[in-house]
Formats: sequence, structure tokens, C-alpha cells
Amino acid sequence: MALSPRGAPHQAAPASRAPVAVIDIGSNSVRLVAYDGLTRAPAPVFNERALCGLGRGLADTGKLDVEGVAMAERAIARFAGIALSLDAEIVDVVATAAVRDAENGRAFVERVERTCGLKVRVLSGEEEARTSALGVLAGTPGADGLMGDLGGGSLEIVELAKGGPGRAATFPLGSLRLKKANDDDQREAIEKTLRAAAWLDDRPNRTFYAVGGSWRALARLHIAQNEYPLRIIHNYVMSRDAAESLTRVVARMGPASLERIRDVPRRRVETLPVTALTLQCLLKVAKPKEVVFSAYGVREGLLYNRLSEAQRREDPLLAACRALAQRDNRGADADLLHEWLSPAFAKENPEESRLRHAACIVRDIAWRAHPDYRAEYAFRNIIYAPFVGIDHPGRVFLSLAVHARYEGRLETDVAEPYRALIDEDAVRRARTVGLAIRLANNITANARYLVGAAKLELSGDRLVLRLNGKGRKLLGDPVHRRLAALAKALGKRPHILDFK
Repeated sequence: MALSPRGAPHQAAPASRAPVAVIDIGSNSVRLVAYDGLTRAPAPVFNERALCGLGRGLADTGKLDVEGVAMAERAIARFAGIALSLDAEIVDVVATAAVRDAENGRAFVERVERTCGLKVRVLSGEEEARTSALGVLAGTPGADGLMGDLGGGSLEIVELAKGGPGRAATFPLGSLRLKKANDDDQREAIEKTLRAAAWLDDRPNRTFYAVGGSWRALARLHIAQNEYPLRIIHNYVMSRDAAESLTRVVARMGPASLERIRDVPRRRVETLPVTALTLQCLLKVAKPKEVVFSAYGVREGLLYNRLSEAQRREDPLLAACRALAQRDNRGADADLLHEWLSPAFAKENPEESRLRHAACIVRDIAWRAHPDYRAEYAFRNIIYAPFVGIDHPGRVFLSLAVHARYEGRLETDVAEPYRALIDEDAVRRARTVGLAIRLANNITANARYLVGAAKLELSGDRLVLRLNGKGRKLLGDPVHRRLAALAKALGKRPHILDFK
């Protein structure tokens, strides 16, 4: 039995490919995200945000912003209509800090419910924190450290340990609540507020997982400044020193200076300095070793909370790869292929085996492309895929492996910019995985037939392909060439022997 964000048990929903939707009523924005189904790796099919600023001025007036309320009500009505048009099986509507804290928050919720016919759940600070933490864990299984979700009205921080959320705290430090960034009094006030949670600094050198659009804007700026080749925010890593340097500079900048920077979103110009200051203070108090940015948060946490325990245990990367492959009715025999190839990779660690498994699943991703462009097509589709459960080096490894499976040269222009993100040993392993998949595909594209016709094994300095009677019928020059290429990559000599 799964637990709802309120802590009460509810019946976990069965796996479904019917669309599901979340309307997130935040302090700064209202967003609708519709997903292709309630699965371990849901893919967005519709994503729209309205910047309403519900929490603007809340600290001074105690009420939701009048103009923001009107904008939010119009946006929610539109989003409810879109969810209806998509035949969404589930529509979760949640409101966070601004609505939770405002004197007129309850009246706002009642009007929205009457107008749209949808139940609005106002999350407590504890619920919001826990749900955000579940979102991070959904996108990064085994995440260990601290999660921080910065919104317009509040900052939620949760400990992450052993695959689950631990101690949590909510702070009134949203980007719309704070005023001046370059202000010593404000800096001291933020640090004092954070230190109220005494456990924040009891385990330095942990990983800090940053959630929220404001902090993602900082990551986007850092990526551009450093000409980092992969412009994907999820699992982008920044060292503590780099984060301190960046936040120190941005916290002192004014709107005019920020507007001149192309990679700063215009909608973040007003709040980015206080966003940077908040992170700077958090780094000082919690002393993490690094900051990892997460694209998953409250919305994904809501969906993850509805999954069965069996679904939660699925690997999100492998689940996403399967969904991608199944769209073309491919990859159904990937588990068999992964197992068949394993004798050639006896020394790989669990993460390397996992990435090889993923490569087996998406090995045919480019089958519809023109033969001259399949390697390039495969690389681009994997490097830019909306995968979670994989870091940036792993993403490059997987892309290179499938690129090599299509006989792509690793020195080609499409791959070259990304090779700096992994070491040469990983590049060689990726090429070897690609060559192994190519060999299997050349013997027969049917892995079920393959396992009954051939065996692969390492024996001393030899890579041995054993074939039975029906396997011998599959021999040809391409198989000899691919076996030789794989043996060379493994530092072995190729041999073909019989087995009964």
C-alpha cells in the first residue's frame, strides 16, 4: 500500500497508458503538465505555464495578488479544459505556499473548484517537501543527501537517504518573498532562518539536489558561461566551489546587468539575484560537496506516489528505453540479448551492466532512418532523449554505444563535442558494447533464436563464438568480421567452435 502525500494510505493506481495531468498552482506560476500515462517513466505530452505571481506582495499584505488571482483563475480554467480534451484519466490539482499562507487563499480555492469542477488540494509545507523529495527520488533512484525545492513562496528542504525521504523543513524563503539580494541584513536573516533546522549542517559534503525553475535558471546560466556541450538541466552537476562563485556574482547583479545576458530568462531577471543569494547561504550552512539540478519535483512526485510498489522498483532509465523502443515494436527481446552478451563483459560493474542493458533495449532506434544517417540519427535521439535515472556521462556512453552499433565512427562530428564528458576508458567500453550488439544483430536480429543457436564466451586470450547446427547456418563474412572487431576491442583473438 502506497502512502499519499498526506501520509494516509490509498490504493495505488494500476499501470495505465491513458494520459494523466497535474495542475500546479504555485506562488509565481501556474502550470499544467500532461503525461502519456501513469508509468515509471512518464513522458510529457503537454506542458504550459502561466506566470501569474499569486504570491507577489504576500509578505506585506497577507493576501494573494489581485491581478495574479485573475490571471491564475483564467489559466486554471484553460488548463482544466485542456486536460478534459486530452481525456486525462487523472487530474491532480495542487496549490502550494502562496495559497496555503494567504488570508484569501481558501476563498480563491473555492472559486476555482466551483468554476472548474476540480478538487484543489492545498499542500502543507510538510506535504510539499515530501512530494518534491519523492519527485527527486523518482528521477534519481538512490539519491542521497539533501533536496531543496525553491518556489516563489517557500523553500522546502528534505533529507534523502537509503532511497527515501527523511527529516524535512519548510522555510519562508521563496523568491517572491525576499527583496534585496545585495544586502548584508538579508543575508544574515536567511542564514539565521536556515540554521533553525539544526540538522542541516550535521553531515557536510553531501550532495544537494536543487529543484525549481529559479535554481534551474542558475544552472542554465552556468552551462552557457562554461560552453558546456550538453544543454540538459536534469542531473547537471556543479561543484560547491563553482556554485559559490556563480551565486556570489549573480547575487550582486542588478536587473539591467542580467537583462544583457542572453541566457538569463527574462522572467527570472527580477528574482534571480535573491535566488542566487538563497543558494549561497544554503551552501554556507549545509556545506554540500556539489549541487545536482533536478528537473523532477512536486508534479512527478505526485505521479510517483500513485504507483504500485512494483512500479516504483522499476529502473526509470530502462522503463523509458522500453517505452521508446515499444513505439516501433522493438526491444522486446532486449533482456535475452543483454544476458547473451554478458560473458564478454564479465568484469563490468552494475552501472556498466545497466547502461549496456539500456543500449540493448534501444539498439534499433534508427531502423527507420536512411542507412547513411542511422548512426548520427541514433546518437542525436539518445543524447537528447527525455531520460531520467542517468547522469550526463552515462547519457554520452549510451549514445556512443548505439552510435557504434550502427558502425558510426566515434571521431565523427556529431559525437566529438560530447566525448569530453567521459574518459577514454568509457569511450572504449561504449564502442565495445556497440560492436557486441552489432555482432549479435549480424548473426540474427532475433535474440530468441540467437540464444538457442549460439553462445559467446571468453576463454583465456580468446573470444569464442560457439554455434550448434542451426547456428552454423547463420555464418557468413559479416559474422566473421564483426566477431574479429569485437575480439580486437576486448584484446582477444576470435575463435568459432561447435556446441551441442
